[in-house]
Amino acid sequence: MNRFKHNWLICRSVAEVTYKEWSAYRTHSLVSVIVGPVYFMVQYFIWTAVYGGQATLGGMDLHQMIRYFGATALIGYLIMDFADWNLSMLVRTGKFLTFHLRPVHHRSFALYQKLGHRALGFLFEFLPCLLIFILIFGIDMRPASFPWTLVSVMLAFLMNFYVNYTIGLTSFWLVQSGGIRSAFMLVSGIFSGALIPLDFFPHWLQVTQLFLPFQYIAYMPAMVFTGHYSLGGLELSIPEAVAMQGVAVLVMFGLCELVRRRAMKQFTAVGA
Repeated sequence: MNRFKHNWLICRSVAEVTYKEWSAYRTHSLVSVIVGPVYFMVQYFIWTAVYGGQATLGGMDLHQMIRYFGATALIGYLIMDFADWNLSMLVRTGKFLTFHLRPVHHRSFALYQKLGHRALGFLFEFLPCLLIFILIFGIDMRPASFPWTLVSVMLAFLMNFYVNYTIGLTSFWLVQSGGIRSAFMLVSGIFSGALIPLDFFPHWLQVTQLFLPFQYIAYMPAMVFTGHYSLGGLELSIPEAVAMQGVAVLVMFGLCELVRRRAMKQFTAVGA
């Protein structure tokens, strides 16, 4: 119990400091309030034209499609992560040494930072865009099940963090992981479902996504939001889908831990 309380105090302190630090740059978040709705508006016009007079596409009608993209946009604000870039910078400059000597595990520290950063994003990005989607676009943004959607978004938050942190760990071998980071962002943008629902991909590619981390970052929480999940011929109830997402997060955590331990053997404090 004392250890849990100690970790909680560290988590709260790091999150609060990060929140205050990034509050000085909250105009950056306000830019997202413009970019998000513009991107959504583009998607709205594109899919309205694609549907034409058709009732459904990929098992979704136009109303469901609009809600899906509204959900992915809002979820993106909640789970946005920069752990890979930050870790790469620390390794490249040698500043990781200061974290390596601290009693707090750097991965935990980075996670606590993300909590503070996304708390700011919730206030200055998520809530304004939610109001814009509801009041201006007239979109029904009520989730099919708020508790399950909340759990799914939390799991997506962790999945995105562990994946990005693992990408950042490659810096211990490459020093500069910018190329891998850029390639991953491109692949993730396509196969996470943020640009197009995964139902539109070929069947074999949909099945492949069940074993990759991308769909658990955006597609699955968005489908949990809409109340129906199916991919690659697999249809699951919302509790089953969230359970599968939880297992995927545990697997990703295990992979991240394996890479981290190997990375620590490579650590030479370059630039320190």
